[in-house]
Amino acid sequence: MSGYTATTFAPVQGFIEKSRKLRDLYGASLILSYLSRQITNAVETQNTGQSMSVICPGDPNSTKGLPNRILIQGRLSEDTIRQALFNGWSHLLRECRGWVEGKLSNHDYHWDRQWTLWQNHSWEVFCGWGESIPEAMYDLERRKLGRDWSAVNWIGESSSLSGTDAIAWNELGSSYRNPKELRYSQEKEKIDRFYQQLAAVLEGKGIDDIPEGKFLDPSERVSIPELVKRLVTHPQIARRISDNFPQLDRNFSDVIRRPNPETQTPGRWTGWFMGDGDKVGDHLKQLGDGDNADRTLKEFSEAMRNWGKQFEQDFPRDLGRVIYAGGDDFLGVVYDSTPDLTGEALQDSTQRLKVNSWNWLQQLPAKWQDHGQDINLSVGFVWAGHSVPQRDILQHCREAERRSKNWGRDRLTLRVVFNSGQFVQWTCPWHYLSILDCYCDRDGGQNWGHLYNDMAQLKARHALEIISISEELDDASFADVDASIAMAIANIYFQPNREPFTQIEPGTLGNHLFRELFESNSSEYRDRHHLHQAFINWFDELVSLGWYLKH
Repeated sequence: MSGYTATTFAPVQGFIEKSRKLRDLYGASLILSYLSRQITNAVETQNTGQSMSVICPGDPNSTKGLPNRILIQGRLSEDTIRQALFNGWSHLLRECRGWVEGKLSNHDYHWDRQWTLWQNHSWEVFCGWGESIPEAMYDLERRKLGRDWSAVNWIGESSSLSGTDAIAWNELGSSYRNPKELRYSQEKEKIDRFYQQLAAVLEGKGIDDIPEGKFLDPSERVSIPELVKRLVTHPQIARRISDNFPQLDRNFSDVIRRPNPETQTPGRWTGWFMGDGDKVGDHLKQLGDGDNADRTLKEFSEAMRNWGKQFEQDFPRDLGRVIYAGGDDFLGVVYDSTPDLTGEALQDSTQRLKVNSWNWLQQLPAKWQDHGQDINLSVGFVWAGHSVPQRDILQHCREAERRSKNWGRDRLTLRVVFNSGQFVQWTCPWHYLSILDCYCDRDGGQNWGHLYNDMAQLKARHALEIISISEELDDASFADVDASIAMAIANIYFQPNREPFTQIEPGTLGNHLFRELFESNSSEYRDRHHLHQAFINWFDELVSLGWYLKH
C-alpha cells in the first residue's frame, strides 16, 4: 500500500487550558496521549499485509507522552481513524460514568443524553494523504483550514471552571429542567449533596462521610469533560480503562502553595516552567523533504520521546517535579514539600528555591541538547505568589513561553507574578542569561536596590522613557531615542566577567538581543532608534526582574 497518511485531532490546547488543578492538567495530557494511541493501534490492526506502519511518533506502543500529530506509511481511511479515536473516547466516558453511577447508586440519573453529546461532539479529526511525506503533511494543513465540528449546547447554570459548560450531576438532563423556569437556587441543595458524596467516594470514604477535598473539592462544580479529566487520574478508574493506561504514581498534594489556617503557616512562592522546541513543524518538514525521510523522521520522533522520558526521570526531586513531558513539550513546578514551614525557615526555603531554580535554568539548554537534534528551546518560567490562582499561573506560563517565541526564540522569559496579579518580566537569549549574575553595586555588593532606585530616579526625570515598540507607533515616536544613558548605567553595574556595552546596532548585539525586530518586522524597524528603545525597555525589565528575583 503506497503513499502516506498524516492525521491529527482537535481541540488540544483548549482541552488542556481548561484545567484548574495540576491533576486536571495531568489527566488532560493522559487523555490526549490515550486517544493518539487508539489511532496507532488502528494502524497495527489494519496492517495485515505488512505495508503500513507508524513513522511518527516513534515508539507508538508507549501511551504516556504520545503526541497528537501522527504520520503513517500507507493510506489509512479517515473513517478508520475517526472510528478509532471515538471508540477510545467513548470507552473513557463509559468507564468514568459507570464508576460514578456504581459508587453513587443511591441517585437517579438523567444525564444519558449529555454524555452522548460529549461523546459525539468533543473532537474534530483531520487527515491528509499524499504520495510523499511533504504532500501528506501539506494536505493535512490544507484540510485543517476547514471545520467539521459542532459544540454541545447547555442550559441553565455553568461549571465553576469553564463558566460555559453545564454542571455535571445526576439530574443534568432531567425533563423537568425547563431553561425558562430554571432556578439554580432551587437545585443548589441537590447539587451540593451530589458533589459532597462524589468527593467522599473519590477519597475512598462512605457517601455520608465528610470529604477532605483532596481529590475533588465539594465546592467545585465541573462539567462532564472536566469531570472526566479528573476521574482518569483515579487509580481505580485508570485500571478500568486499560491495564496499560498510565497511572499517577504520586498525587500533587505535596505541592504546597496556599496558607494553612489550621497550622497557621503562611503561603509559599512556587516556580513554574513551560517550554518546547523552536520551529519543530519546519524541522519536520525539512526532514520529510530529505533522503530516507521515513527513517529520519522516525529517529527524530524516538529521540524526542526518549528525551522527554529522561527529562522527567532525571529532574531533581528536591527541586520539584515535571508534570508532563511529551517529546519537546514539558511543564513542571519548583516547590518545597516540607510541611509547616514558617518564619526564617520559610524564607530560607524560598531563597534556596530561587537560587536552585536559577542554576537549573542556566543548565537547561545543555540538557536540551541531549536529544541530539538541531532545534533550539524556548521556555517561560513563572515565579508565582501563593494567592495566584492555578489557572492564572498556567496562563502566565503560556504567555511567558509565547513571549520567548515572539522575541526571536532560543531564549527564556522570566516572569514574577505577585498575589495582586501584577507582574514583572524579562526575556533574554540563553547565551546572555549570565548577565543577571554579573550585577555588582558600587559598594562591591549585590544590593539591587541601588540600581533599582537609580533607574526610578532616571525615569521620574524623563532621562529614560519606556515606550513599547509596536507597529501602531510611527518612526517619529523614536526619532530622538538614545540608549547611551542606559548603556552607561549597565556598564557601571554589570562589570565583572562581561564585555561592556559599547554599541547597539543591527548586526551586532542588536541582532542577538532583539531578533524579533528583524524577523517579524520590515526594514523600517531596522534602524538605530528602534534598537536603542528596545535596549532601554530590555534593561528596565532586567532591573525590575533582578530586583524582585535576585534581591
